[in-house]
Amino acid sequence: MDVKSYINAARLRTLPLSISGIIVGSFLAYSKGFINIKITIFAILTTIGFQVLSNFANDYGDGVKGTDNDDRIGPERALQSGKITPKQMLKTIIITGIITFILALILIYFSFGKDNFIYTLSFLILGIASIGAAIKYTMGKNAYGYSGLGDIFVFLFFGILSVCGSYFLYSKEIDYQILLPAFSIGLLSTAVLNLNNMRDINNDKQSNKHTLVVKMGSEKAKKYHYFLIIGSFITALLYVFLNYQSIYQLLFLIAFVPIFGHLSRVYHINDPKNYDPELKIIALSTFLFSILFGIGFVF
Repeated sequence: MDVKSYINAARLRTLPLSISGIIVGSFLAYSKGFINIKITIFAILTTIGFQVLSNFANDYGDGVKGTDNDDRIGPERALQSGKITPKQMLKTIIITGIITFILALILIYFSFGKDNFIYTLSFLILGIASIGAAIKYTMGKNAYGYSGLGDIFVFLFFGILSVCGSYFLYSKEIDYQILLPAFSIGLLSTAVLNLNNMRDINNDKQSNKHTLVVKMGSEKAKKYHYFLIIGSFITALLYVFLNYQSIYQLLFLIAFVPIFGHLSRVYHINDPKNYDPELKIIALSTFLFSILFGIGFVF
């Protein structure tokens, strides 16, 4: 068993972005007086499980469909290289799915115990839906990532569900203003996917992977990218405006310095392969944003 190949297939560099919503939701809950370290730990572990599951499934789906080939830009995938067989990857996906579901069960128990049946059932359904969404992005005949629906799912699961869901696990209450930072994380996460799809546009066209970028074309995809980034900035700023108490709440502006620098470079890019270095910048900047935004509300 080549452990290194499985670690590479898990794409650990995607994990900071995936937990950004949990960080924001947890900090905002803490700022309102809701504290539970067990929820924090298992929310992060469960989210990492969903992301790794998604990465394995993506590797498998694109691998067996032939989308990952020699023309693809970016790191070589496990199935593409032949280091992991489709049968081995499928087994890994099943095991990862089971582990993630167990983690989700523990998280739900620590949050709701035995007394809140409706809440428990609702989050069980959301957990199953999250596992399904992670798998069906590229796997199967009706993979939604091949129909241009990936952006919607990323926005919903890594933005709305991650931030609002984690906040609710602590507080057991709905605060509609939390939707604003949830939008910020969702839009930034979607921007990472859009950037990835702009990089892969030519190969995706040849492989009949009809991402939103393939459907709208490179120029409109750039404008869409600007909308995602600027939208995330406005929604974060609006939440601070509505809940302003301290100058520390503007700490998140630091994270937007590299993000707006990124926008300037995107404007001048004509060769899709030049989008690849920008992926790390926007992903890590989103992670930085989540930390600074959260810290700003606990000082």
